[in-house]
Amino acid sequence: MTTLDVRPVFYIVGALVTIIAAAMLAPMAVDISAGNPDWVVFATSAALTVFFGVLMMLMNRTDTVVLNLRQTFLLTSVAWVVVCAFSALPFMLSRLSLSAADAFFEAMSGLTTTGSTVIVGLDTLEPGLLLWRSLLQWLGGVGIIAMGIAILPFLRVGGMQLFRSESSDRSDKVVPRASDLAVAVAWIYMILTLACTAALALAGMNLFDAVNHAMTAVSTGGFSTSDASVGGWKSASIEWILIVFMMAGGMPLVRFVSLARGDVGPIWRDTQIRWFVGFLVVVSAALAVWVNQALDLPLLESFRLSAFNVVSVVTTTGYASGDYSLWGPPAVVAFLILTMVGGCTGSTAGGLKIFRFEVLFMVLRVQLHRLYMPHRVLPLRYNDKPVDADAMVSVMSFGFVYVASIFIVALALGAFGLDMITAVSGAATALGNVGPGLGQIIGPAGNFQPIPEAAKWVLSLAMLLGRLEFFTVLVLFNRQFWRQ
Repeated sequence: MTTLDVRPVFYIVGALVTIIAAAMLAPMAVDISAGNPDWVVFATSAALTVFFGVLMMLMNRTDTVVLNLRQTFLLTSVAWVVVCAFSALPFMLSRLSLSAADAFFEAMSGLTTTGSTVIVGLDTLEPGLLLWRSLLQWLGGVGIIAMGIAILPFLRVGGMQLFRSESSDRSDKVVPRASDLAVAVAWIYMILTLACTAALALAGMNLFDAVNHAMTAVSTGGFSTSDASVGGWKSASIEWILIVFMMAGGMPLVRFVSLARGDVGPIWRDTQIRWFVGFLVVVSAALAVWVNQALDLPLLESFRLSAFNVVSVVTTTGYASGDYSLWGPPAVVAFLILTMVGGCTGSTAGGLKIFRFEVLFMVLRVQLHRLYMPHRVLPLRYNDKPVDADAMVSVMSFGFVYVASIFIVALALGAFGLDMITAVSGAATALGNVGPGLGQIIGPAGNFQPIPEAAKWVLSLAMLLGRLEFFTVLVLFNRQFWRQ
């Protein structure tokens, strides 16, 4: 048995905490420029955060910071929890005086780009806190992309090994090294954010709101600067702009690197993108017909209303332009199902992910063929790459754990007194990192503030589990993991 050396893990965690401290300077500067005394909150939070971040780095210095498999599993979970704890400080020290449960919930919702909130009165909230919420989602989106294209494929979690060869994207000859790919993806992320900001400003948003919504749209986070979310602007052009950028945030960003280099082939050849876009169009059109009949709205307006909310939920962004829980039972059931779908891998979106539905569909098709042609060999291929038995088992295991986790979390929420719709949709929206649930309490027009604090801790854990693809966290509870 070899002892697990945790020094490299906490050295990197210390570095990440220090980055969060530096990020706190941006909302501090905004509050100073607005003449808001809350800048002291961010100055204090930054000082405490940088102190502990540097302390962790100094106490865990090593000659080499090269992680093995066990250390990477530990780092992935510990980093999100520790960074989230320090990110919660401004919410606790501000005039909001959020409890530890509320502040941790808000920070976890931000960093995991979930978008659920416990804060009421966003329209009158200090600009620094509004920017901090959006910045958390934007930074969280960067971390999610890094996990999706580098860490999770390496850990072979939930079938993500199918994308291991794309960690350097050699199949499409985009860039020669993985480090170059990381830089290229970061530039794409920045460019999308700036383009969204400019488009929203031209559509009528003031610059501050445009920056905030651009950060939370591209990161598919969904935090808004208004309690009414995007519906508060009552602007069709703003909604169409956000539809475009939410879809972009839900696609693999490595494909935009190819596009920026003038090669559109990889985007078209990626079956995940074709399934993703096709699914959004079909579901939006179907719900638009229902909304047209149920609410007696013009067909074009029905399609916009349907498309915005469908894209928002499927990409796990969580914006709302209207209360879709009032569209009738079929729409409510549809949105509960959509909560579990998710976007593409390599994007900032959560959920089950489109590629897993593709793999499961292929497995189902092969199984049906074997019933009447037992001797026929049907090879499984995903994006022209063979899918081995290990990847199939990983995908099916992930699907089972995902559904089982919804039942377990819903049962726990029910034990805290929440009704069935709130408990089930709350579990689904937390594990899928979507944002709003269903029902009067946590629905699109609601808020997570009224639920018990114990339920918020459960939902915070659920958000983390869903963001880290379950097995990354669950493996830490295996006794053999610590005995190797």
